[in-house]
Amino acid sequence: MIPLEQKVSRISAVIYSAISVGFSLIFLLITMLNDVVYTLVARVGGGIWVFILAMIITMPLVIPRVRKKYMG
Repeated sequence: MIPLEQKVSRISAVIYSAISVGFSLIFLLITMLNDVVYTLVARVGGGIWVFILAMIITMPLVIPRVRKKYMG
């Protein structure tokens, strides 16, 4: 049986990782639909940068909410 704190950590990690990947995909979609021609390096680098920033922003927001939901 997984301890409750580990369960909360895993669920939180899945949630904020999914949010970050979603933001990165939105960024890549915007760069592809835009009329400006971006290089592959600029798109991939920007996507990675957006992913990292989204992780930094969403981690402290998601973890307490999931902890509150599961641990009361």
